[in-house]
Formats: sequence, C-alpha cells, structure tokens
Amino acid sequence: MNSKQVVLITGASTGFGRLFTETLARNGHTVFATMRDIGGRNAKNASEIRTLALNDALPIHVLELDVTDDASVERAIDAAVSKASRIDVAINNAGYFLTGLEEAVTTEQARRLMDTNFLGPVRVNRAVLPHMRRQRSGVLMHISSGAGRVVLPSAGFYCASKFALEALAEAYSYELAAQGIESVIVEPGAYETPVFGNTVTASDEGRASAYGAGKDIPAKVNAALSSGAGNAQEVADAVLRIIETPSGEKQLRYIVSPQKFGVDDINALTKQVQAGLLEAFGLTADTKFVKGKAAGSA
Repeated sequence: MNSKQVVLITGASTGFGRLFTETLARNGHTVFATMRDIGGRNAKNASEIRTLALNDALPIHVLELDVTDDASVERAIDAAVSKASRIDVAINNAGYFLTGLEEAVTTEQARRLMDTNFLGPVRVNRAVLPHMRRQRSGVLMHISSGAGRVVLPSAGFYCASKFALEALAEAYSYELAAQGIESVIVEPGAYETPVFGNTVTASDEGRASAYGAGKDIPAKVNAALSSGAGNAQEVADAVLRIIETPSGEKQLRYIVSPQKFGVDDINALTKQVQAGLLEAFGLTADTKFVKGKAAGSA
C-alpha cells in the first residue's frame, strides 16, 4: 500500500468526518469527502470544504453520497475510483445519535437509525470491496463508539446499532485477512462534535410519560456525556496514526476516549475469547493477514 493513500470518508460534512478530511489531507493523503445533499442542506459545508482545498492546495474532492441509498453509494465509489484509480481506505463515519427511553422509540425511528448506522457501512463496504480485492490491499475503518461495547440506558437503540457494526466489522476482519484487506474499529468516547446537535429524540412521548421519574434518565445521560466531552481532534489524530500504520500491523479495535469506562478491559477479554473460538473451529490459519500484491504489480 502506498504511503500516501486514497481515502473515502462518509459523513464528512461536519464533526469527526470534517476533521478526518482536513487532518488526512494536510498529511498528504488524497481524500474523497462524501456527504448527502451537497446541493441542498449540505451545500454550505461542501462549499467550505472545496474552498479550504483550493486555498490550502489540499487533495480533497467532495462527492455526493447518501449511505441509505445503494445507487448513491455505488455512484460515489465509482467516481472516486475513476478519478484516483483506487481506494485504499474507506472510513464508515456517517451516523447519528438516538436518545430516549427504549419503549418511546418507534419502529420507524429504529429502522432509520439502523439504515444509517449499520446498513450504511454494509452498502459502502459492498461497493468498495471488489476494488480492494483486485488491489489485494485496503482498509475498512468503522467509526463505532464506546457505546458499541457498553450499554447506556436511554441509548439502547444507538448502542444496538454500534454493537451490530462491531460484530460485522470483526467478521470482516477474519474473512478479509487472507485477501490482504484489514478491517478496523475506532471506538471514540464523548467528544465535542455536532453529533449532539443532530440527536434524534424518541418520539412517543406518551410512553415516556408513564415512567414517572424514569423519564428524566435521557436528560441525565446526555448531560453527563456533554460535560465529559474531550477535544475531537484526538480522534482525528488517532485515525491518521491508524491509517499510517503498516499493512498487517493494525489492531482490530482502538478506543480513543478521555474516559474508558472499562471498554479496554472488554476488548482485551474478547480478543482472548475470540482467539480461542477461532482455534476451536480450526480457523486460526484462515483468518491470518496475508499481505498481497495489487493486480499487475511486480
């Protein structure tokens, strides 16, 4: 894999995605910053990123990509490959936070959340993997959360979407290792980003009102998350370090958080358990990373 890489980022309009875009580009990596509705709700964000790229001579290209739309994802991946000839890293960053007592979350709200936070990465990975397999190299990066390993009351559906993402990303890591492709998970804690401004709230207020004092749990959780938020640049710097780690040397999981709440302990234990599971199924050799050569290379 080239030292300077071609990176596609979903949800690059604001927050982590915007920081990843600028941080990686300032370090010489070519970035395809993708977002939905660049002619409408994200027109200002898209324009700001293009202006930044022009003024500072940064290798950033803005593309339209809606992770909930198969055709939109495929068009963006095809456009990126057409322009750069390859994609070395796909960062699945698009997502949002859903808060509220679980009973008050409607099935439609749950469906929309999973469509973005879980099926979004499924669509992106399916679109990009044929190109990475031809290259015999690549990285799928999944921006999860500490809430992908521990559970907060009033964030159960958000946690569920991240738990699902972590399971998928880990399965990818086993299946793709022999193809020379790595799947990694980044688990940020609470950081100062617009994610809290974009929070969706459980809409069935009648259900929540039946909980008495329990209906205040979401407000308490959200206040605690906001009060402990760190500088989001720490996550962008971690993503840069991960991308620049040589092929075959990346970890499966990286927790980046001012407060770990035992997530690192969970990760250490599950790493041990999974190793035993793979051995029991006779899959240890099948899931080892094999550094490959791009098609046509010497």
